[in-house]
Amino acid sequence: MVESINTKVELVEKATSYLGVGTYGQLMIGNNGFEFFNDKNVKDFIQIPWEEVDQVIASVIFGGKAIPRFALKTKGNGTYTFSSKDPKATLRAIRNYVSPDKMVKSLSFWDVVKRSACNILHKNNKNK
Repeated sequence: MVESINTKVELVEKATSYLGVGTYGQLMIGNNGFEFFNDKNVKDFIQIPWEEVDQVIASVIFGGKAIPRFALKTKGNGTYTFSSKDPKATLRAIRNYVSPDKMVKSLSFWDVVKRSACNILHKNNKNK
C-alpha cells in the first residue's frame, strides 16, 4: 500500500488523470500536497508536494461556467493534467495551499490562433 504524504485531508474526490491514457481514481488534497491514486492499480499514483507546484492552470469554457480540466505545472517534472467530479471545489481547495497569483486560466483556442498569427507576422517583418 502507498503511504500518503498528507496528515490532514481537506478534499477527496473522484477524478481522471490524463498522464498518458486517461486513468480513473481518487484525488486527495491535503496539508502537504496533491495526490492521485488509481482505482485499479495500487502502484499507479501521483504525489505532488505543494512546494513543487509552480502553477495551476485551469481550462475555462463558456465564459467561466464550466471547467473541464485543470493542470498542475511543477518546477521540475512537467505538467500533470486532471479532471474531477467537481472542479470548482477542487480548485478552491487547492487555492488554500497555492498562492492565488499562481493560479491562471489557460489560453482559449482563438487566443492560441491569434498568438501564432502574430508570431508569424512578427517573423516576416523582422526578416525584411
